[in-house]
Amino acid sequence: MRMKLLILAIVLVLAAPVHGQFSKGDRMLGATVGTLVFNTGNADITVTSIGSNTSKITSYGVTINPSLGWFLSSKTVIGATLNLNPNGQKTTYEQGGSTYQRDKNNGFNIGVGGFARNYFSSGNSLLPFAQLSLNGGLSSLKTDGYFYGGAGTGVYKISYTGSSNGGVFVNTAVSGGFTKLLGENAGLDFFLGYNFSYNKNVFKKTTLRDDGNNGSIDTRSENETTTRFTNHGFTAGVGFQVFLRKKK
Repeated sequence: MRMKLLILAIVLVLAAPVHGQFSKGDRMLGATVGTLVFNTGNADITVTSIGSNTSKITSYGVTINPSLGWFLSSKTVIGATLNLNPNGQKTTYEQGGSTYQRDKNNGFNIGVGGFARNYFSSGNSLLPFAQLSLNGGLSSLKTDGYFYGGAGTGVYKISYTGSSNGGVFVNTAVSGGFTKLLGENAGLDFFLGYNFSYNKNVFKKTTLRDDGNNGSIDTRSENETTTRFTNHGFTAGVGFQVFLRKKK
């Protein structure tokens, strides 16, 4: 019953006969309400001499993109964006119900950028648009993990921690969708798009080895690792816009 009411409310909102006409000098204040990202990637895992094993990956990512734009005409908007993106991933490897390896990464991106949007119609309640955006900034990364290996008297544990500051990232996206006006000064964005991202981090990593797995550290090493990630993905999202009319 609740689902039917929700669907009915969405249909009524989309069907509401609201008409909007923008003018040069109007402003558009908005934010992405929610984004679902479909990514493609490959992972190769090779484990020898330990028998059958399973792996599990859990990850999260939140993207917050408030923006402010200015109408150059009744259909074209340019503006600036703020990018906030906490994210993380944990991978575990198990055999016989016991975890023998875990790798964990947590990152945070903060940056600024710009966008250009063009509406293909005006004076209607549904306004189709295309948008190009680009942003970049600084990123930080923290990582830790461990691995249990060997057998009998040769058992050992290797653990590591690492962190970085001053990494960089760049994102660019092309999207298309429509704005559904909820009134003269507000609207909902629905969009699909393609996103490309690049991220680079240089962080110091400390590795500890415990031979015999008895709690004592037998060897310690430190190194500097550089990571570079590129990602191609498709996005589907919802945004909210407030239109601030120019004073006449």
